[in-house]
Amino acid sequence: MEEIPAAVQFVCGQLEQAGYSAYLVGGCVREMLRGGEVQDWDRTSDALPQKVLNLFSTEAFPTGLRHGTVTVKHQGLPVEITTYRVDGAYCDGRHPQQVTFTRSLAEDLRRRDFTVNAMAMDLRGNLTDLYHGQTDLRQGVIRCVGDPDSRFGEDALRILRGLRFASVMGFSIEEQTAASIHRNQSLLQQIAPERIRVEMDKLLCGRGAADVLLAYPDVLGVFLPEILPSVGFNQRNPHHCYTVWEHTARSVAAVPPERVLRWTMLLHDTGKPSCFSLDTSGVGHFYGHGKASTAMAVRCMERLRFDKKTAEQIKTLVDWHDRDIPRTEKSIRRALSRLGEEGLRQLIAVKRADNLAQHPDFRWVQNEITKAEGIMSSLLTREECFSLRQLAVDGNDMMMLGLRGKEVGTMLERIFKKVLDGTLPNEKDKLLQWTKEKGETDHV
Repeated sequence: MEEIPAAVQFVCGQLEQAGYSAYLVGGCVREMLRGGEVQDWDRTSDALPQKVLNLFSTEAFPTGLRHGTVTVKHQGLPVEITTYRVDGAYCDGRHPQQVTFTRSLAEDLRRRDFTVNAMAMDLRGNLTDLYHGQTDLRQGVIRCVGDPDSRFGEDALRILRGLRFASVMGFSIEEQTAASIHRNQSLLQQIAPERIRVEMDKLLCGRGAADVLLAYPDVLGVFLPEILPSVGFNQRNPHHCYTVWEHTARSVAAVPPERVLRWTMLLHDTGKPSCFSLDTSGVGHFYGHGKASTAMAVRCMERLRFDKKTAEQIKTLVDWHDRDIPRTEKSIRRALSRLGEEGLRQLIAVKRADNLAQHPDFRWVQNEITKAEGIMSSLLTREECFSLRQLAVDGNDMMMLGLRGKEVGTMLERIFKKVLDGTLPNEKDKLLQWTKEKGETDHV
């Protein structure tokens, strides 16, 4: 069990010495019990906010009095304490309109979302578990505290939080809770896109992401309607033994759990249903689906307000995911030039995952991907040129040969293209000689 930080122990100890209760609560208790890594040490107490401010004096700051939260800075570390409370009506589907402080820990735990998050522990390790959260934790179950419809009606984000917990921890969702998630999916329309994106980032990178995607596409489709046509869509192609959506879910699970890669796999085939056609033999094809998927991915990311850098990375990978890159030094060098080392490594991971989610008869493609990866590694080891800044000549060299203004950039581009094609070695003397002798007459 992870050790409680000294600052947390001090604050809780001071509260107890003053005659108040002090408990760790929520996610930190859950992670301590399951041996996970604690991100936030949430604390709760029956001490009213003003009492906490008085007790810690100059170390205490009112950071959320409306909801009963005071922050104590001990040895430079912030420690938040929230008073036991009962939430009032939720009018916006996200926040209680008012809260009432209570002396009852049981009342405070009753308002929480899931049983695994509704446990409290004191400094001596004594556990208060009124809703059998420890049992659900051992059995790998996500279950609402009390009536699921009420919990989701209070805060619609809990719908996604439930799916995220199931994915990250590899848990199943209890039957009534699952039914309520499906039933209340439309409530997600009330949630800010940024909050949805944050939850999805974590959900997609969880070890149980594929299971959640397969079980809840209707829920995710509330804010990602582009995925819905893929559900149950028969590809009718020998390369694929799964529907478009099952292929998508399996490909998400097959790529490393990194945000850019997982979002890429989620969106990479969204354009397939709209591009479907059958040939005379009854075989399905998806000509142009890469471009269609790219356009749909852009719309999804704009809706969820992705940052520009991440959106551009995902857009590029979706666009390139089905392009055939010949396993030659010339082609790999060109891909490096277009994508950079990081981008090409990401694309290789995407292509691996895409193939692993296809029919097992086509696993031989993995060998071709490995071959491409080997060529890339060889080029990088030899420090081959795949960008203008790696050219053995630069603008000063061009000006020494008498070129000026736009001529300099134009000539460097011509030289770079020939080096990239392998028709000129990236050696300064030879590049200068070519520029002097043939540069003016050789057209790209």
